[in-house]
Amino acid sequence: MKTLVILSSILGNRSHSKELADHMVARIKQADPAAVITTRDIGAEPLPYFDGATAGALFTPADARTLEQQRIVERSDALIAELLQADRIVFAVPVYNFTLPAQLKSYLDHVARAGVTFRYTPEGVAEGLVKGKQVFVLTARGGKAEGTPNDTMTPYLRQMLGFLGMNEVTFIAAEGMAMGEVAALEGVALARQRIDALDLAPARSALQAA
Repeated sequence: MKTLVILSSILGNRSHSKELADHMVARIKQADPAAVITTRDIGAEPLPYFDGATAGALFTPADARTLEQQRIVERSDALIAELLQADRIVFAVPVYNFTLPAQLKSYLDHVARAGVTFRYTPEGVAEGLVKGKQVFVLTARGGKAEGTPNDTMTPYLRQMLGFLGMNEVTFIAAEGMAMGEVAALEGVALARQRIDALDLAPARSALQAA
């Protein structure tokens, strides 16, 4: 199976969400030594914000694009191809000011393309086209909000990923990262336990296809 890991923390190796992602990658390799892992660190190498020039490039017919517009479209195409080729997608997401990092929002803006990763049916119903993916969202939060109305990020990500067709999403949170060393260690340990309990072996269909 091909696994795509999206890191979005600005803290590099000091990031708790990256720590969880590294742990999951190790568990994936243990369950499937032949697993192919691709990592995109948008915290270390942020994508440009989705601006008017980006929108203009994507809506300009291919034969009328300028060289700069073509480069913008090629970047979006590469991100989408990487996403579509993955069997499993792991998002490592810190909570900044009650929501996801701006870097991850930019990523989602670049891969949300009408007619490519989603479409509207003749009845006006949105249909996500990034289907058949096993998706994990590993979050790290300074306080504790999982399962409460104060968790404003999880509903957004569930809705956004579902809009793109990724409906099989497992959320695992490490909470209390800013509540002292003991709370932080406990939060990471509990998240690691939840990762360890996952069945990360390749699906039978993937084995047969190989």
